[in-house]
Amino acid sequence: MASDSGGIDLFKERKNDPEMQEDKNDKQDQTKIIHPALIEKDTELESILRKLPPPNYYLHAFYYIWFGNPKFDGKYIHWDHLQLPHWDSKVAQGFPQGRHSPPDDIGSNFYPSLGAYSSKDPSVLQAHMQQLRTAAIGVIAVSWYPPDSKDDNGEALDDIVPLLLEVAHKYHIKVAFHIEPYRGRDEVNMYTNIKYIIDKYGEHPAFFKYQTNNGKLLPLFYVYDSYLLNSEQWAKLLKHTESGSIRDTPYDAIFIALLVEEKHKRDILTAGFDGLYTYFATNGFSYGSTQRNWGSIKSFCEDNNLIFIPSVGPGYIDTSIRPWNFQNTRNRINGKYYETSLSAALEARPDFLSITSFNEWHEGTQIETAVPKKGQVVYLDYLPNRPTIYLEITRKWAAIFGSERRKWQE
Repeated sequence: MASDSGGIDLFKERKNDPEMQEDKNDKQDQTKIIHPALIEKDTELESILRKLPPPNYYLHAFYYIWFGNPKFDGKYIHWDHLQLPHWDSKVAQGFPQGRHSPPDDIGSNFYPSLGAYSSKDPSVLQAHMQQLRTAAIGVIAVSWYPPDSKDDNGEALDDIVPLLLEVAHKYHIKVAFHIEPYRGRDEVNMYTNIKYIIDKYGEHPAFFKYQTNNGKLLPLFYVYDSYLLNSEQWAKLLKHTESGSIRDTPYDAIFIALLVEEKHKRDILTAGFDGLYTYFATNGFSYGSTQRNWGSIKSFCEDNNLIFIPSVGPGYIDTSIRPWNFQNTRNRINGKYYETSLSAALEARPDFLSITSFNEWHEGTQIETAVPKKGQVVYLDYLPNRPTIYLEITRKWAAIFGSERRKWQE
């Protein structure tokens, strides 16, 4: 989740539906992506979907709609990301600075199969949904800023959401919202923004809702960098006892906080959150993203009736935008890093599983298809595997997760 500040201040930088049955005919080595332009009719789409595994609605992927290009947006957005300076000016002098220059030089260590695309391009959204379904992912957690807000490197995003919901619905994928730390975020405007999302999108069939233990069907919101507000402020929004609370109103929801440091566990509990997630794809980067801690985090969640959602990723590399940040790089090892992470997450018996990420290209956590590319910039790639390797691994583990969940519930 790229942003402008740096440091272990990298912390401050940062974002029931039917169970899936294992597809008995699932042959991983036959993954084929059909070009969206070739899908002309709904009947054709239905025939494609029948060949794909069913979506697992307990498997969520963080999804970014902040990319733009001249054809759809009049300019490149996010692909031209700045190379962010190190917070220590002496160190910063030793590294390149300036903007990337797409389409050949983009703010990523990998290069997407779809090129420097626009998130507004309907054919890109279709291609993404097909890749997500190939991976058996049921829910995308879309990075969201309020309509009057945006991230440091991009433009307003909310106007893309209606199209995203429409395309997701065609592919039977649900959309949850990953609330970013927009400027001035507090408990009061969070209420306003949750109300805005639910009023505007809450009745759409692709809007993700989850049936809680007490039978309520509620939206689920991930809250990135939740620790930037103290627990007393969050409690005003999230505790039933507070007069300005969102609880027991038409805008009540399941709120998932970001766990970074160990002390955040208690803060998340006293704030009134319903659960926690770990986001970062770098094992060892934070307390929350350190896989050996997941067992004890799960125990804490069980003891306090919190939902536990560990986040797994295929690797991490962000040196195209933070040239100095090599210590957080995690090599993909041809899929082994991802499989180890998925295995560690399942050992902790999570309530949901989240993937960082489908397409956070700046931080090299994407499972979206990538291609080899050489030119003025040399990019990493997925060779000797195919571009779909990380979708195939996800699909395999989605089936394992589905069957394990059924055992846990027996």
